[in-house]
Amino acid sequence: MFKSSKNAFWEALVLTVIIFVLGIFLGIAYEGSKLDEINEYYSSSEISIMDSLALNKITGLDEISCNTLTDSNIEFADRIYEEAFLLERYENSGKLTNTLKLAHKKYDLLRTLLWINLMEVSEKCKGDFSTVIYLYEFETEDLIQKATHRVWSRILFDLKQEKGNEIILIPIAVDSNLISLNSLIEKFNVSAFPVVIIDNEHIISEINSVDELERYFG
Repeated sequence: MFKSSKNAFWEALVLTVIIFVLGIFLGIAYEGSKLDEINEYYSSSEISIMDSLALNKITGLDEISCNTLTDSNIEFADRIYEEAFLLERYENSGKLTNTLKLAHKKYDLLRTLLWINLMEVSEKCKGDFSTVIYLYEFETEDLIQKATHRVWSRILFDLKQEKGNEIILIPIAVDSNLISLNSLIEKFNVSAFPVVIIDNEHIISEINSVDELERYFG
């Protein structure tokens, strides 16, 4: 009977180890599938922004209609805004890995490039659209800042739903350590976050409702 109990113990131990190892491999496979999907979306978005920048450089803004410029930038901005929800869902589903942090940083670079591109476009097509740049800290451990980020994100989401293509909403994490982004932030003399910059003119550090933002749009 002792021998039978001992065998049962070892069988249970082996089974536990197998399940544990299988769980690790399944977790790695799932993590890999998430990253593959993120990278696929990112590659597509990267091609779009590079194509838009190349078009501007080759032909010059004066030779492109405002409708074409506006539509292409709105389409791209909406795409990476929607992809941000996918990335956020993956980030919230488990531990934030270095690979996911890198993916987030790559998207922040795309959004920064879009912001720079829109600065040029808005000079030619002034009044055709409004830009809403949302700058926030991604890796903060401050619970108050995290709560503020959730509230602001919801308000800006509601604003986008209400305004549609009248606005181009670009959320960017400021702690991505991007030289280009840091240069833009310095230009606007912003040092506290979160903050919203509307049409590269209005810098807003407090938001409580969509109605408060309405007065900044014509």
